[in-house]
Amino acid sequence: MKEILFGIISGIVAALGMGGGTVLILLLGLFTQMPQHLIQGTNLIVFIPTSITAIYMNIRHKTIRYSLAIPVIISGIIGAIVGSLVSFKIENNALKKYFGIFLIFITIFEIYSFFKQYRFKKKANNKAYKKHET
Repeated sequence: MKEILFGIISGIVAALGMGGGTVLILLLGLFTQMPQHLIQGTNLIVFIPTSITAIYMNIRHKTIRYSLAIPVIISGIIGAIVGSLVSFKIENNALKKYFGIFLIFITIFEIYSFFKQYRFKKKANNKAYKKHET
């Protein structure tokens, strides 16, 4: 039952464009006894149908920039091969720690981006308000 809940949560997060795989890995790591390599492999196989669905919806809504997507796809395939080869050489507990460190960096980046965007909007609103006053 929890696997179904994890799938729904990661699917929703993925559909919102926020990295549902990261959420799935986190949930599986916290609430199952699976080794990290198995968790990450499971995430990759789950990623296929959710990606196909997201791609279909984005093609339908014309929200894909192909000139950007093609080089990223090719680079991503190369990165996936290299990353897989490297991860098989890393011990399970070390891989968990590295993934945790990765999540911390992503969290810091997201918080920084949020505040940067907030300051930019606030500055733009102040300029518009001052312009309206005169």
